Amino acid sequence: MIEDAAIIDVAAGLAVTAQTVVVCGDRIERVGAAQDLRVPADATVIEGRGLFLMPGLCDAHAHYIDPQTFGPLYVANGVTLVRDTAMAHELILPIRDNLDRGTLLGPELRTAGTMLDGSPPLIPTISTAVTTPEEGRDAVRRQAAAGTDFIKVYSRLDADVFLAIVDEAHKLGLKVAGHVPASITIEAAAAAGLDSAEHFFGFDKLVGRLLSAPVKPYYAGMGTDVGHFLRLGELDPASLRDALDGLRASGITVCPTVVTFKAGMQTRACQSGTFAGSEYVSQALLTTWRTLWAGQSDLPGFVWQTWAGLVAELYKAGIPLMVGTDLSVPGILPGFSVHDEMAIWQDAGIPAPDVLRGATLVPARWLGLDGRLGTIAEGKTASMVLVRGNPLDDVRNANKIEAVFLRGQYFDRTALDRLLDEARDLARR
Repeated sequence: MIEDAAIIDVAAGLAVTAQTVVVCGDRIERVGAAQDLRVPADATVIEGRGLFLMPGLCDAHAHYIDPQTFGPLYVANGVTLVRDTAMAHELILPIRDNLDRGTLLGPELRTAGTMLDGSPPLIPTISTAVTTPEEGRDAVRRQAAAGTDFIKVYSRLDADVFLAIVDEAHKLGLKVAGHVPASITIEAAAAAGLDSAEHFFGFDKLVGRLLSAPVKPYYAGMGTDVGHFLRLGELDPASLRDALDGLRASGITVCPTVVTFKAGMQTRACQSGTFAGSEYVSQALLTTWRTLWAGQSDLPGFVWQTWAGLVAELYKAGIPLMVGTDLSVPGILPGFSVHDEMAIWQDAGIPAPDVLRGATLVPARWLGLDGRLGTIAEGKTASMVLVRGNPLDDVRNANKIEAVFLRGQYFDRTALDRLLDEARDLARR
């Protein structure tokens, strides 16, 4: 039982004071003022006076390649749900199932499994190459049969193949997330039903269209010309607003991962293991950085700074946003980078309550889990975070963690510090 805490109602954007929450097993059994609740006499009481109880956070874009260190670090940072956006089936599906069974410590996880890309795929180890609409539909059916939770598309898909994948996935009741392929505009992808656009891919062409300027491939062969972001100030505000209004009307959600491109400013330092937080990076992850990003130069600072400003424009247009980090790219740390992404959004002008929704309720809804996650209410899963400041006033308060509940399992501050120590030890070994 958490007694006399302020509950963060992320849907309403309010802190409801003097509330008591009774947890039984992995469920929230009762919520209300203490005098109105019937509390078991043998209940363990956790003092919540002066503290704020918020839903567990979500990292809506990650690649869960190192479960032994990722799990403890996520939990220690209050992240209780992860959307894995591409891993080989044989690796990620057992990880998901072990997390769900509780035989592996870490957040709940939903995964796209192997992603679908053109030929040759950009990242062969986690991709299936499809070159015709028929192959695309068949790949979706095989993904569904394997038990993946949604479909991930990638940069080299031909437009007709992409459209077939989206259509087949929706017929099977699966959402589609991913890069907007270089072969199609983000407007056309959204109109076709792309449920979640990742990073800034596709917005380069949108900006180019509004500027009547051609787009050139620039970043890692993924078909995005980041130089266009330097020209955002030239855009006619009304034209940009109309374009973003069209995206909002399509129902698309965007997972911008601004922190990914901020971390990209120190790619070389990350590969050498000389950056803040490197003590949490395992040799397996460091090897991935050195292999997949071999020869990649550091990104210029204007990329993440300008993208953050455009994300604020997406927010103003009413486009749903999800907090994600692209964990497994250089410089991104489990959980820590979720808080970094939230701070970036707030500093760009998005109000703290809406930032917090993007890390809780919005991804829970996208994954179809809002019936039990994303808010604190009776009957929901007891995945919550107790913090020492109101995150609705300043989202950085979400990082002042006093305790975490992971499906009812309680970790106090001492236990959380122990998880951090264990993750450091595992990384060293």
